[in-house]
Amino acid sequence: MRNKNNKHLGIEVEPELHYKLKYIAKYEGRSANGQIIYLIRQCIKEFENAEGEIEVKSENKE
Repeated sequence: MRNKNNKHLGIEVEPELHYKLKYIAKYEGRSANGQIIYLIRQCIKEFENAEGEIEVKSENKE
């Protein structure tokens, strides 16, 4: 069930990119959504390791 506190992000992707994402997600044992969340977290981790932690202001935590 969807957590109503989470933000929804809709994106459009080309069919080939969508297929490849789903293929990799299945290979990794994740859903496509889970794979996208994983990739976003990896990107943030790499950025923060290089540039420092991003401060999340209290109004953006909801």
